[in-house]
Amino acid sequence: MNVEEIRDFCLSLGNDVEEKLPFTMFKNGEGVLVFYVCGHMFCFFDLNDFQVISLKCQPERIDELKAEYDCVGNPYNESPKHWIGLDSHSSPDALTKDLIRNSYEIVKAKYTKRLK
Repeated sequence: MNVEEIRDFCLSLGNDVEEKLPFTMFKNGEGVLVFYVCGHMFCFFDLNDFQVISLKCQPERIDELKAEYDCVGNPYNESPKHWIGLDSHSSPDALTKDLIRNSYEIVKAKYTKRLK
């Protein structure tokens, strides 16, 4: 999937998804596009170097995903305990969509409960 396909997919997950470029004040962060749900990040990648898509993931799934898929590795600039990095060039489209949707659902469930 290319940048526009990822962007469109993230935005299609719900009316509560926002996209921002929050790191423009940092030299290497000006091109980082971040997707939020309930005000919290669930997906981000660098538009200038579209190699790694960083996504939230259940800690118990991370080692299994890394063992099963070569395209799953460490995230960019986040804790590898709760985040994964997905190689945008080699990840199958179905896996990419599944892991983005999973990330969205993790964050939405966590912060929707806090709002109640």
